[in-house]
Amino acid sequence: MNDDYKIPQHVAIILDGNGRWAKSKHMPRNYGHKVGADNLERVIEDAWDLGIKYLTVYAFSTENWKRSVEEVTGIMTILRDFLKKSIDKAEKNNMRVRVIGERSRLDKDIIEAMNRLEEATKDNTGIQFNVAINYGGRDEITRAVRKIADEVKAGAISSEDITEEYISSKLDTAGIPDPDLLIRTSGEIRISNFLPWQISYSEFYFCDTLWPDFDKEALRKAIDYYNVRDRRFGGV
Repeated sequence: MNDDYKIPQHVAIILDGNGRWAKSKHMPRNYGHKVGADNLERVIEDAWDLGIKYLTVYAFSTENWKRSVEEVTGIMTILRDFLKKSIDKAEKNNMRVRVIGERSRLDKDIIEAMNRLEEATKDNTGIQFNVAINYGGRDEITRAVRKIADEVKAGAISSEDITEEYISSKLDTAGIPDPDLLIRTSGEIRISNFLPWQISYSEFYFCDTLWPDFDKEALRKAIDYYNVRDRRFGGV
């Protein structure tokens, strides 16, 4: 790896293809979600090993509630197990965890597990892992606008105080740098309402690999692609 090789500070990943992977193995969709969750644990370690400081993943969207009751119930069971194991993983790997998304629709025990995980890892200085659960980009922006509208109504701020930076400070990702690289697995080429504000200048990498098969080498390929991009941020 030469001195000019750049590691993106923040990588965001849309974890896609669990169901298709399971179907290819003649297994139920939730088996794919379980294997996908196990793979996520490995990829977090791979990301840190490669020098990535922030990793944000799309685990469950506001639209995913439209799936069958059986699949949603299975995903929530996997989520409970993942949150529980993440406390031990975070302690071992010095990982900080933040959960982004709208929590009120989630079961009380899941919300409590999220809160415990965030509190237990808040002082860790290793990779910052952000997991989007019941997250939708439009919903996030809508909630931020409501907060700002309430502040204007209360006289706490004026309309002139509303800048891009101020809006960013009201988003779920407040204090987290915008992603340098967005990866989507499974061959789909769309962002699916994931971080629309934050990825304005991100590089996009789409690959055919299904998420359970995405490994350290696949992550390296995405970073290789990132390195051939010329990031001008609107300049020349």
